[in-house]
Amino acid sequence: MNDDASHSVRRHLRIAVDEYDAAIRRFIPGYEEMLAVAAHALAPAAPGPIIDLGAGTGALSEAILEFSTQAVVELIDVDGEMLDQARTRLERFGNRARFTKGSFLDLLPRCRGAVASLALHHIPAMDDKRALYRRVFQTLEPGGIFVNADATMPGEPVARETTWRGWADHLVSHGIDERRAFEHFEEWSEEDTYFPLEDELSAVAAAGFTAECVWSEVGITVIVGRKPG
Repeated sequence: MNDDASHSVRRHLRIAVDEYDAAIRRFIPGYEEMLAVAAHALAPAAPGPIIDLGAGTGALSEAILEFSTQAVVELIDVDGEMLDQARTRLERFGNRARFTKGSFLDLLPRCRGAVASLALHHIPAMDDKRALYRRVFQTLEPGGIFVNADATMPGEPVARETTWRGWADHLVSHGIDERRAFEHFEEWSEEDTYFPLEDELSAVAAAGFTAECVWSEVGITVIVGRKPG
């Protein structure tokens, strides 16, 4: 398993960190709606503590803090440059936003909610992802909520090709040349692994959650896991 401690957004996406927030909207279909859906799904976890796994520049944490005015979010990321961006972005929330430089593979703090956005696809093996989901389940309080907003990819070849085509069309609609769009996919595949949605739902359920997909657009999905209690 690749430890996300080696991950660098500057290297992976081949962009400067201060360009990330603009670039990710060109790269990810339905990005703004994805954030809003994830923040809404996590709202019942507030005012308990929430952890944001692989939090990046803090876009999802910002959405959560805006949507749930009593939420307190701890952002966890190995990329110090990204966390610096997040600190600036979330300064207005004061001590409701907290920052930890570290891996989501490390020991996780006890919490009421856990969320990840475009981060867990850096785990290349489903067995390792299942292990993380079990750890998240164990760290959540009874009744806690886990939300994973990320890319999934159908296993069936025709559906898979259709999804890649739709994703490329999104990039093209944002001014990226079609050939360059598919080059991006090749570059991202060096560190990214996208599993079928049904495999993700099965893994979340196997950890002990009640699992459902609450939103999807061109392979980008929001999965919610609810812990009994």
